[in-house]
Amino acid sequence: MTARRSLVAAGVAALLALAPVLAGCGSDDTPSTDGDRIVLTPAKDGGKGVTPIGNPVGDGTTAQVRGYRMADVRLPAADGPGEVSFRVLDRSGRPLTTYTEEQTKLLHLYVVRDDLAEFRHLHPVLGDDGTWRGQVDLGAPGRWRVVAELIPQGSDVPLVLGQTLTVPGAWEPAEVPRGESAETGDDGVVKVRLVAPGEVGDNGRLRLVVTTEGDEAVTLGSYLGATAHLTGFAIGTRGFVHVHPYGAPETEKDGTVLTFHTVFTQPGDYRMFVQVRVDGLLHQLAVTVPVTG
Repeated sequence: MTARRSLVAAGVAALLALAPVLAGCGSDDTPSTDGDRIVLTPAKDGGKGVTPIGNPVGDGTTAQVRGYRMADVRLPAADGPGEVSFRVLDRSGRPLTTYTEEQTKLLHLYVVRDDLAEFRHLHPVLGDDGTWRGQVDLGAPGRWRVVAELIPQGSDVPLVLGQTLTVPGAWEPAEVPRGESAETGDDGVVKVRLVAPGEVGDNGRLRLVVTTEGDEAVTLGSYLGATAHLTGFAIGTRGFVHVHPYGAPETEKDGTVLTFHTVFTQPGDYRMFVQVRVDGLLHQLAVTVPVTG
């Protein structure tokens, strides 16, 4: 098995669980558009521009993209931690074992309940037989989407594949939070607040303010090579979206401000999941972002 590092700049950000979650972590893990899908990479100097990686193909709603296919997807039961596993098959139907690294990882896996009430961001391990395996605690039954973001070695663009599985058990789909109150995420230690709605366009800016519970600015650590990670889903279409920070965080009177470059192609509400590292701990929060036409 081989792995080639791509030229993706290391300033990509961190991600999220829908229900506020606080995960203990020490140091960093290591040191586009197609429909509603967004991927951008910040400039290497951390702030003077944004360089597209290449338009990704797929938005996570289908298992097959460009001849590559997600297969043999398995999720654990909802009664505790268990294994999630799957394979990616290449155009010839053989398990894919060579990938280009993106954001310090060979593959990013997102496990999200269909109603967007639960979200997991995982980095499974690739076996010699081409099977990806990781541990996940779903915590609830329901319809769960398994979305993989990857770059096959030799590809010039990322691919986003997805399948939906039903985890047995009684459940009621939750209403996705919307409105002004949903524009702030709070886990009891850290708060994330949307500054203004997003806009459709190929050169947009989305700004979030990160503070303590006492509305004070924070110092952000590194996760996946950057200071924040923002990923989400279009409410309704379920299209996967992913934006990267534009430049370094700024300390203002309202808190620590993160600016993201966006290329939203459709208006609507997006449930966005945010991960930031503060005082060595990884905080996962969610906000709903309205995008105007």
